[in-house]
Amino acid sequence: MGDLVYSPELPEPVTAAGREGLAALLARPEKAVIALDFDGTLAPIVPDPEQARAHPDAVPALAALAPKVLSVAVVTGRPAGVAVRYGGLAGVPALEHLVVLGHYGAERWDAVSSTVHAAEPHPGVASVRAELPGFLDTIGAWRGTWIEEKGRAVAVHTRRAQDPQAAFEALREPLAELASRHGLIVEPGRLVLELRPPGIDKGVALADYVREVGAETVLYAGDDLGDLPAFAAVEKLRSDQVKGLLVCSGSGEVAELAERADLVVDGPRGVVALLGVIAARLD
Repeated sequence: MGDLVYSPELPEPVTAAGREGLAALLARPEKAVIALDFDGTLAPIVPDPEQARAHPDAVPALAALAPKVLSVAVVTGRPAGVAVRYGGLAGVPALEHLVVLGHYGAERWDAVSSTVHAAEPHPGVASVRAELPGFLDTIGAWRGTWIEEKGRAVAVHTRRAQDPQAAFEALREPLAELASRHGLIVEPGRLVLELRPPGIDKGVALADYVREVGAETVLYAGDDLGDLPAFAAVEKLRSDQVKGLLVCSGSGEVAELAERADLVVDGPRGVVALLGVIAARLD
């Protein structure tokens, strides 16, 4: 466990809808879903995604909160099994009902069975995976960029380039054209462009799960552009009488997410602290 000490103070959302969502969560936690992105939310962003690990206080905070709410779900673009492994989420007794919705919901892992269930992969991903190295070489964009294999998607990172943002912008259009030829789309993130199948995003995964379990309240925390569909899903659920609290794991790189959030916290450390304070309030 890390050295994080939970403050007894519960931060107040800046919006009326957020305040209603937090109040509903505290009043009826047994009907609330806590849904969280992984990278940048439960785990700090690192130069090499394979080295990403959950904040040292993430599992203790989740374990303290999970028995008091309807469900805890991790919603991530990573393969479900990878998020479980990097997060240290398996074999924790208090997380026996945890669900991980990986690949934007195309995969699902649950702690009860420790099994991943998945749909058939899109054939375009394999085609792009084979073509991408030569494609980057041909357009002269390989220097400082690198490819991340994500199973049901493939991503190109520019964080290590000499000018990461310029490389990111230069690659957007060529990669969009490559993706389109193979029936895929490009999802931009924090200095990463992910090529993946259309019609799959965190918003669809989150809304389906909230309805499946019959939640009356949902807290969603994320940090990146890929979390915007989940934010939109919570906003839509509010119109269907589901209370919602939108939390931005603060980053100067994604201002749009912070602007739409009910509450902005200081990265994964802030997310973990928030979860801990909520758990303490529910005691």
